[in-house]
Amino acid sequence: MIQKSPLQTIHHSLFRKHQLNVQIKRDDLIHPTISGNKWRKLKYNLIHAKQNNYRGILSFGGSYSNHIHALAFACQQHQLDSIGIIRGEKEYASNFTLSWAQHWGMKLSFVDRKTYRLRNHDLYLNQLRSQYPDYFFVPEGGSNSLALQGMGEVIGELKHQCEFDTLMVPVGSGGTLAGLINADNNQHALLGISVLKQGKAHENYLSTEVKNLLPPGSEQFDNWQISDDFHRGGYAKFSAFDSNRILAFNQETGIIFEPVYSGKMLLALLDLAEQGYFPPNHRIVLLHTGGLQGIAGLLEQNRLGKEQWSMPSMPLTPI
Repeated sequence: MIQKSPLQTIHHSLFRKHQLNVQIKRDDLIHPTISGNKWRKLKYNLIHAKQNNYRGILSFGGSYSNHIHALAFACQQHQLDSIGIIRGEKEYASNFTLSWAQHWGMKLSFVDRKTYRLRNHDLYLNQLRSQYPDYFFVPEGGSNSLALQGMGEVIGELKHQCEFDTLMVPVGSGGTLAGLINADNNQHALLGISVLKQGKAHENYLSTEVKNLLPPGSEQFDNWQISDDFHRGGYAKFSAFDSNRILAFNQETGIIFEPVYSGKMLLALLDLAEQGYFPPNHRIVLLHTGGLQGIAGLLEQNRLGKEQWSMPSMPLTPI
C-alpha cells in the first residue's frame, strides 16, 4: 500500500542565511488521495482487521478530520465497511471532508461534545462494541500500537536516503511521534511541534500520550521533545499573518503546507532558524504528514482566501 516517499531539499533564503541543510520527507506524495501519516498509521490496522475477519473499522474524529477522510477511503479500497463517530452536528455532513467519507461508504454517527469526550472510556467503548461487535475499533487520529509500526517505517526509509541530525514532525494525537521514537532507537534528535494548546491544566499532556503509546522498555529513549511554543493559539487556530507566511513559503518552494498541521511545523522551523536555535551546518528533515484535504474545509469556512489558496488533486465535491 505504501511506497517509499521521496526526500527533497528545500532551497530558501532563510536557510542559506543560517547555513542550514533542510530537507523534507514528502509523505504528502504517497498517494494522490490519501497521504502522509494517515496512510502509515492505517497500514497495519487495515491488515489486522482483514486478517481477523472484521466486517469493518470504527473510529472517531471531528467534522473536518483528516483521519476520518483517510479511513473512509482506505476501507473502501480494502473492501471493509467503516463507521465514523463524529464530534459535531449533522449539519456538517455535507462539508467537503464528510461528503467524501460518505461517498466512500462510511456511515456517520454524530455525537455531542460531552459524549465525544468519552471516546477513550471503557464503559462507552463497551457500549459501542455491543452495538458493533464485528468492527475493529481504531482510536481518534489512528494512534495505537499498530500505527507505531507503520510510522516507524519512515526511519527505515530515511536511513537509505540521507544522514540527518534532527527530524521535525507536527504532533496532534501522538502516534506519529511515538512511532518515530520507537524506530529511531536514540539515533537522532526528534522534535515534535504541538499543533494544540495544552495549557497549564494539561501540561505535558502530549508527552504523556506519547509515552503511553510506546512499548515497555522505551524509557531509554531520551532523544525527543515536544515544543508547545508554536501552536498559534490552539488546535485548528492560526492568524492571517501565519497563513500568509505559509502561502509565501509554498509559492517560493513549490511545496504545499496547510496551516493546521504541517504549516505549524514549518513556521516553527522558520522561527527557530531566526532565533539561532540550530547550529550552522545542522541537517534537518521535516516530515510532511499530508492532510492537504483540510485546505478545502478551510476554504469552505472562508478561513483562507480562495483567490490565493487552491485545493490540490481533488475536486471540491465528490464525483
